Amino acid sequence: MKIMLRIFVFFILISGLFTSCGEQPYYEKVYSFKNNTWSQRVKPRFVVDIKDISKPYNFIVTIRTTTDYKYSNLWMYMNTLTPSGEKGREPFQMYITNPDGTWTGIKTGTVVENSLYFKKRKLPKKGKYVFTLEQGITESVIDEILDIDLRVEEAK
Repeated sequence: MKIMLRIFVFFILISGLFTSCGEQPYYEKVYSFKNNTWSQRVKPRFVVDIKDISKPYNFIVTIRTTTDYKYSNLWMYMNTLTPSGEKGREPFQMYITNPDGTWTGIKTGTVVENSLYFKKRKLPKKGKYVFTLEQGITESVIDEILDIDLRVEEAK
């Protein structure tokens, strides 16, 4: 019985250690692309329920490509639908390589991860915001795109 109690206490302590190591994001979702291709018809959708508008939020868009991605950058649009039905569209560019051809992001094996930060954004209304990402280059399909992630954190 004492051994079981010690094991139980040990697991409680270990689980507390792991859960306190890093702050959990307010929201995070990953969209994985079929066959590692992003067609202009495919628009990953993220629904974020904002409950507290007194705080600013950081929005982080992370994209993972393979090392066979053939462009130096990626243009995207973030479409926003507010809880009251207002729409917005914001273009942005993510650099994948430096001018000398080296990767700008974190390379692990054949995967390259790049992130773009939209810091300290305040949202005007409580409720569900729908963020839709679309690729904005001239090609109708981009190859070697693994996934895209939207992470929302409370700004400090």
